[in-house]
Amino acid sequence: MKKPSIVFGALIGALTSLPLMAVAFLGQQLFGLPFPPFDLFDWIARTLPGGLITFGIDSMIAIIRGLNLGQTSNLAKAGERATALVLFIVVSALFGLLLSWFTRRRSEYALSWNLGASLALGLVLLMVHASLSLPGPSLAVSALWIGALMLVWGYSLDWLFRVGPPAMAQEAEAPLSRRQFIYLVGGGVLTVGLGSLALSRLGAEPSSSAGSSSANSPGDLPDLTRTSGPAASPPPEILSARPEPAPGVRPELTPSEDFYTVDINAVAPRVDGENWRLRLEGLVDNPLVLTLDDIRSRPAFSQVITLSCISNPIGGDLISTAVWTGIRVKDLLAEVGLQPDAQELAIESVDGFYESVPMSELMDDRTLLVYEMNGEPLTITHGFPLRIYIPNHYGMKQPKWIERMEVIDHNGPGYWVDRGWSEQAIVNSTSVVDAVETASVDAQNGTVPMGGIAYTGARGVSKVEVQIDDGPWESAQLRDPGLSPLSWVQWRYDWPAQAGQHTARVRAYDGGGGLQSVAVRGARPDGATGIDQFSFSVS
Repeated sequence: MKKPSIVFGALIGALTSLPLMAVAFLGQQLFGLPFPPFDLFDWIARTLPGGLITFGIDSMIAIIRGLNLGQTSNLAKAGERATALVLFIVVSALFGLLLSWFTRRRSEYALSWNLGASLALGLVLLMVHASLSLPGPSLAVSALWIGALMLVWGYSLDWLFRVGPPAMAQEAEAPLSRRQFIYLVGGGVLTVGLGSLALSRLGAEPSSSAGSSSANSPGDLPDLTRTSGPAASPPPEILSARPEPAPGVRPELTPSEDFYTVDINAVAPRVDGENWRLRLEGLVDNPLVLTLDDIRSRPAFSQVITLSCISNPIGGDLISTAVWTGIRVKDLLAEVGLQPDAQELAIESVDGFYESVPMSELMDDRTLLVYEMNGEPLTITHGFPLRIYIPNHYGMKQPKWIERMEVIDHNGPGYWVDRGWSEQAIVNSTSVVDAVETASVDAQNGTVPMGGIAYTGARGVSKVEVQIDDGPWESAQLRDPGLSPLSWVQWRYDWPAQAGQHTARVRAYDGGGGLQSVAVRGARPDGATGIDQFSFSVS
């Protein structure tokens, strides 16, 4: 038998990992089977120190924004997945190197060794998958799937080592020439890879299946008649009487497909809504196990809500607004009966995320267990079947894919809190310049419209000011009231145009008159602060 070189083994390990990943992705898309590259990446992300993970997040956001590549959350998620694939290719190259090294030393035992080593790697990948506790097939089915993938891969590597070209081997003769070998490997990779990826699209979940009907242009008035409770939207006649937004400003209501997504998974977990159950237990008199229909049968409340990621930089796009519908948490807690020692509610998600919320926050009429977004069921990426909303907090405190809640008598942990982020994660007041429309100069008065949004959590927006270059701070016009007391507010400023290069800056005041922090501070650990600015020219 030929003895493959170590370089050859690493190359073959990397190349054959491509069709392996394609077939595994096909199984994941069609049947929810484990996809080892993403499992490995998710496990590493959960295991590494919080500071290192934060550095990776900050670096990715900085690159996306610095190069102006597009929507941050979508590109960051694509970057995570690409990193996962590259990582698996590297692992595969090292694995191929190991197998070729042993084949060179013990060629008579090569097949047994290669198959055994492949199964050992499969066992490691199975343990990684099991540690994530994600929804999907049973452990036995996952073991059979991963084992089959690894055995086929191990046998393929062994066979390729045998037929490899002479230039890459120790012996002078080989069944295949270099050209034949390249055609064989390259053709196999392309055929299996592209075929599997094409078939996987048949079972792929759309990025969003809801909310496009709720999309609105900046001047449109969405239908908010279903909103209710203390955060209900103003009547349509009041909203329609507000001034027009500046051209280029983001819509007040974010289409579901454009709503930012940030979570701890390379791919959002798929939850079977029919078999899903919410468990509410702990220091309660009457523990509950609820189906999604049970939750939907209770009195529902809808409110327009702005959510922001604590990683959102000043002027970033990790902030969105939608209509959320669900039940009040306080009503559910009253139903189960809290015991005297109850202090917090520990929340667990199907992906291993966890958070703990004080009872004072849960008794807020605006705190909801949400099952609907923009008039449609939550999509997979936005937390189907259930997520929570808590006023005045960043998204890191608001778990998605909730499956269990336990009333506890102490201060519970939080996933990101344990990794060095803010324990409270209270939203910082912020304001953004979305657009300066120099092409829309008013011919009558010579003004240039500019605008954006201001957001202060649940504290309201009382004033927005704009500064051009080093001039005085001038009051902008608010599209007040906003869509709800919990949403951002659009602002507009018509600036008397002057030719030249200029910079616009914006700052906001909350409902109590408090000015947003102007000190420049990064996102970790309490959220970014500072002044957003926008450079433009007028000819």
